[in-house]
Amino acid sequence: MKIQAIEKYKGSTYRIDLDEGEPQYLNIEIVNKFNLKAGIDLPSSAWEQIKQESDFRRAKERALYLLDYKDYSFISMFKKLRENYDEELCYQVMHKLVEIGVINDRRYAQGLARHYCEVKLFGRRRAFQEMRLKGLTKEVIDEALEEYSEGVEERLRALVEKKFLRRLDDEKGVIKTKNSLVRYGYDYGDINKVLSDIAQEYEQ
Repeated sequence: MKIQAIEKYKGSTYRIDLDEGEPQYLNIEIVNKFNLKAGIDLPSSAWEQIKQESDFRRAKERALYLLDYKDYSFISMFKKLRENYDEELCYQVMHKLVEIGVINDRRYAQGLARHYCEVKLFGRRRAFQEMRLKGLTKEVIDEALEEYSEGVEERLRALVEKKFLRRLDDEKGVIKTKNSLVRYGYDYGDINKVLSDIAQEYEQ
C-alpha cells in the first residue's frame, strides 16, 4: 500500500489517503511513531501493525476517559471496552492500565466497602453482593470488608435511627422494619438485638 497524501483532519487526527481502499484516520502520535509520509510504500503487514497500534491507543484513551468520571474494576472496564474492541486488544489495554496503576481492584474494593458500609450502612451480606456485581473477586471483597467486621451493631443502630425509627410503634411496623433490615444485609440475630435495645431505651 502506498500513501498518496497525509493531511490534518481535525484536532490531532490525520487523514491518510492510500492508493487502494478507504482512507485511514490516525492520531498524530501514530503518524509520528511510524514516520508516515506521502509517497511511502508499506507492505500489508506494516499496515496491520499500524492499525493495531492505533486501535490500542484509542481503546486506552477511551478507558482513561471513562476513569475520569468513576472507578472501575478490571472486569467491569474490560466489559466496557469489549463493546467496541476485540478480546485480545482489550486484554492488552487492561494489562497496561494495571501496569500504570489506574486500574487497581484492591483500591477500588476499599472505596466501595467504605461507601456501602459507612455511607449506605449496608450489612456485610448486601455489601458483598453489590461488590460482586462490580466484577470483584471474593478474595478481594473479603479483604476490603474485613475492616468492617466490627461495629456492625453500631452501624445497624444508626440505620434504624436514620430510616426506620418511626415504624417501631406497632408490631406490624417492627416486622416490616426487620424485613427491610434483612434486605440491607444484616443478620436476624443482630437485628433482634438492636431493635430490643432500642425498645428498652425508649420504654425507660
